[in-house]
Amino acid sequence: MRLATLRDGTRDGLLAVVRGDGEALTPAGAVAGTLQQALDGWAEVEPRLRALAADLEAGRAPARKLDPRALHSPLPRAYEWVDGSTFLNHTRLVRRARGALPPPTLETEPLVYQGGGGVLLAPTDPIPLGDPGWGLDLEGEVCVILGDVPMGTRAAGAEGCIRLLCLANDLTFRNLVPTEMEKGFGFFQSKPATAFSPFAVTPDELGPAWRGGRLHLRITVRLNGALLGDPDAGPEMHFSFHDLVQHLARTRAFTPGTILGSGTVSNADEARGVTCLQERRVRETIGAGQPQTPFLRAGDRVEIEMRDGAGRNLFGTIDQVVVP
Repeated sequence: MRLATLRDGTRDGLLAVVRGDGEALTPAGAVAGTLQQALDGWAEVEPRLRALAADLEAGRAPARKLDPRALHSPLPRAYEWVDGSTFLNHTRLVRRARGALPPPTLETEPLVYQGGGGVLLAPTDPIPLGDPGWGLDLEGEVCVILGDVPMGTRAAGAEGCIRLLCLANDLTFRNLVPTEMEKGFGFFQSKPATAFSPFAVTPDELGPAWRGGRLHLRITVRLNGALLGDPDAGPEMHFSFHDLVQHLARTRAFTPGTILGSGTVSNADEARGVTCLQERRVRETIGAGQPQTPFLRAGDRVEIEMRDGAGRNLFGTIDQVVVP
């Protein structure tokens, strides 16, 4: 089942069910007005949403042509947006770029930070760039949307906490990172609003590609129409989403509507390209002594998507243009 949120002039939009071909949808307001309402009452609401999805596929529910510009982020605002750094190839390269050593617990304890969940960008929203000197970068990620997560949840039981998956463009102002990190208090101004894919998808929709808390498919990132990278999001994800849930829940519980990110998808094989510009710049520095790739500039277009073995665009396409 694939879900989306229609823009309707309210802060949280209107929940909709998306047809399997991604070309049409039907509003789900009679079942749950918003995705957050659905998450809050998932045990009762999910079967009704699935019934509506079946009616849409069979032509028994009114179908509306899907216009990506009419969609908001599946959750236009989230109770929490927590992002990890689970692809250790990326972690090592980026830390090397700013002259920082990886923590000694890099392979045994996940890195996470808490981003801003109050304002999230829609998949076709422009990316605002206040100052080109800030070094705007894109980041292609896989995310899960959680239900209730009790404190002390273990990885073995984390699958039951995962309601939906989506993609993200987790934007970063790279040139603001070093100063913030030197203060020892983490990211803040260097992490602007994050954009999310048009659709959020239930795990069963992904078939065998979703296993062990990892999504074994390639994420494709294009910049100005040219392929930037298509790394596999599964095998090199050192910590699974199950591991991340266990880490988060060590000292507190989490509420339905929490979004949890994988961090930038990265493969050691350079032939797979990159999903962020900083990783390419680091590789250029290692090879040539200095980076040649610029950060994002006004007018640049970013596209992020993921297709299954049949070529189906599972989450729709994040398609954004940088604006001054």
